[in-house]
Amino acid sequence: SCWDFNKGYELDCDELLKDIFNQKNIEGVTFLGGEPFEEENQKVLAPFLEKVRKTYPGKTIWCYSGYVFDKDIQPADGKRHFEFTDRMISCIDVLVDGPFIESLKDISLQFRGSSNQRILRFR
Repeated sequence: SCWDFNKGYELDCDELLKDIFNQKNIEGVTFLGGEPFEEENQKVLAPFLEKVRKTYPGKTIWCYSGYVFDKDIQPADGKRHFEFTDRMISCIDVLVDGPFIESLKDISLQFRGSSNQRILRFR
């Protein structure tokens, strides 16, 4: 089944950020599930990530994607590269890329579920 981008509800970004980052034990934020690099999601996430980066420069931003960075996301002709992609990438500290593959599942890995997934540090 397809993801319905017309469902859900709007959040006030400023309130959400205050709620999250006014807690001293919160070191950062992670974006995953619903694919962050879907074109519809990039349109919303790019300005939100920029706001997080500007307002809370000491907080880390992690992102998980089922796509492969150097094949699908980074190249200008990649299938997940759109007008907002570079803006998103410039805000992300760590990207975990690649699809979860059940046959490569490894519970000993940190921050990822299967051995094909990579942890890419941008900052």
